[in-house]
Amino acid sequence: MLALWRHGSLALRKRLAALALPALLLVACGGDQNALLPPERPADGEFAPRISTVQRASDREHQRLLAAFGGEYRAPKARAALDDVVQRLAKASEGQIGAYEITILNSPVVNAFALPTGRLYVTRGLLALANDTSEIASVLAHEIAHVTAQHAVERAERELESALVSQVVSQVLKDPAQGAAVQAGSKLSLARFSRQQELTADQISVRNISRAGYDPYGAGRFLGALGRNTAFRNSAQNQSADDKRLDILSSHPQTPERIAAVTAAARQIGAPGIGEHDAARWLAAIDGLAYGDDPRDGVVRGRRYLNSALRIAFSAPEGFSLEAARDMVIGVSANGAQALRFDSVTLKAGQTLESYVATGWIEGVETTGVEKLEISGQPAVVATGKGTDWTFRLAAVQAGDRVYRFILAARGGNDPSRAMQSVLDSFRSLAPTEAQAVRPMQIRLVAASAGDTPASMAARMPEQERALELFMLLNGLDRNGALTPGQRYKIIAE
Repeated sequence: MLALWRHGSLALRKRLAALALPALLLVACGGDQNALLPPERPADGEFAPRISTVQRASDREHQRLLAAFGGEYRAPKARAALDDVVQRLAKASEGQIGAYEITILNSPVVNAFALPTGRLYVTRGLLALANDTSEIASVLAHEIAHVTAQHAVERAERELESALVSQVVSQVLKDPAQGAAVQAGSKLSLARFSRQQELTADQISVRNISRAGYDPYGAGRFLGALGRNTAFRNSAQNQSADDKRLDILSSHPQTPERIAAVTAAARQIGAPGIGEHDAARWLAAIDGLAYGDDPRDGVVRGRRYLNSALRIAFSAPEGFSLEAARDMVIGVSANGAQALRFDSVTLKAGQTLESYVATGWIEGVETTGVEKLEISGQPAVVATGKGTDWTFRLAAVQAGDRVYRFILAARGGNDPSRAMQSVLDSFRSLAPTEAQAVRPMQIRLVAASAGDTPASMAARMPEQERALELFMLLNGLDRNGALTPGQRYKIIAE
């Protein structure tokens, strides 16, 4: 997989979430990313990187992407704007494979993908981050560059060579020390190869958007927005961007390196101010776009979680930040010392709630002190768990054959019982009218009046945590940046 958009996450968060896309989608990246999916190896074990093989796998990979990223999101205005950009880029492209088809994925994460057949994918989270047409054109041009340069085929060939090296090491050399050194060198070669592919796609995309008439500096602006988005998310997890050290085996070039490269490429074309921005058209295209969680999967409002499909709600402990996924909720305390997970499972036939909890559902965690009680009128069980580095409080609430599970983990010997009690006290069922009232947040355009400031505009987003930072991020504003009266800016509202 070739990756572009990415952000880090807490190690414990990864363990609690345990979310994994199919292996094909996770060849070399994780987090929010852009990727060109490589063709699969045929059943006979012989890899033949022919376009026919890729075409046979395309429909299957399309369905896997839809399943992993919330399905297709219908946004006619945004789709029409994207189609226009793709058509212009295809005409100006340094290579052509045929027609391109774009799909908007119903996910709040910042993500973009491409299949070798020319299927392009962008999430609505990525669309929200762009502020003009040239910026979104840079994303699509990068994807098209991966496709036309056949990077998936090249990467697959390299990985096949790497697998062959590993086989030789294990079967011929029979020298553990030398074998480890050879395999490490092979992995490093693959990582450098992927980073070079990303930089190459960047260079091609700058030339392509310029030939299509767009501002070539749009690529640098959008990469800068990605960097700020990563810092925004990291700071919510009590981590600074500087704490994220780039692993030498990572396939992702550092964002500052890429910004410098695309800016230099743009300067070779001309001075700033050339090319089309068309901010007004792009902002009009995403006005009303859903932002954040899909209500069908549950929504986060500050520390509150509401799920209209399950008709339940609860609140995280004070100081926690929440993030909803399709089948779970993850929370992390401000100091990173505690973490929360919520999800649901179905009991097996004849299985009791007590026996389920007593057996333990966290691998490597011993469950003790199982206690029956009632939570919000429903039978429930709470227990204590102990792992190597974490102390756990576990709770399970039964509703028919469905079990709602809460895990609250505290680092070391700290007891998270008080935090868990606050969560359970807040757990409740939603009335039908409450469930129907849960609406997605949307991007709204608001014209700045004389005297408006980023703070006054952010005050219109009361449901958003760190609203001022989010407003600045979404609108590409620098710190202490002034607003232009009459200009429209993005806010998040129902």
